Amino acid sequence: MFKNTFQTGFLSVLYSLGSKPLQLWDINVDQGHVKRVSDSDISSSVIEIDSEKLAETHISCPMNASDSLGITLPYIILVVKNMKKYFSFEIQIQDDKNITRRFRSSNYQSTTRIKPFICTMPLRMDDGWNQICINLKDFCKRAYGTDYKRTDRITVHSTCRLRRIYFSDRLYSEDELPAEFKLYLPVQQSTETEEA
Repeated sequence: MFKNTFQTGFLSVLYSLGSKPLQLWDINVDQGHVKRVSDSDISSSVIEIDSEKLAETHISCPMNASDSLGITLPYIILVVKNMKKYFSFEIQIQDDKNITRRFRSSNYQSTTRIKPFICTMPLRMDDGWNQICINLKDFCKRAYGTDYKRTDRITVHSTCRLRRIYFSDRLYSEDELPAEFKLYLPVQQSTETEEA
């Protein structure tokens, strides 16, 4: 999908405010939903993935399983809300040995397990909105002793709310991020009154 695209800085694959935020994504739903909702914490539209059947309700990019994202940027960032339910996501990459590997992170697993083609890791999230940043180059080197080549596929399972999923060439400070990549929380009004 993006292999012929000049890749530097930021490359967004999901943005909840876009006119068609799931245009590139395959949607699978079983006894749940994937829809755009309004999130009161950030006063904005987000994508909600919700179901009691975690494995059966998810979104995947690219839409066609035989296609590849072809993204070479080494950092993936998910801006996601902790809904206090089971949640997982998986990133399928190819390394410099042309071996397909998967990194799966979930909030219901307690230990890291490395198998030849999949590495599963626990995910700890704070309450509310989180920015999950994964250095795929580092993960690939530490888990398999190989070099990261590209990301082929992303799958996000229920239950969560998504604001954005993007890739970057390096870690950026909050001050360096473009305005549309920042998550703005509404300013809380003070309820205290000054005495005259």
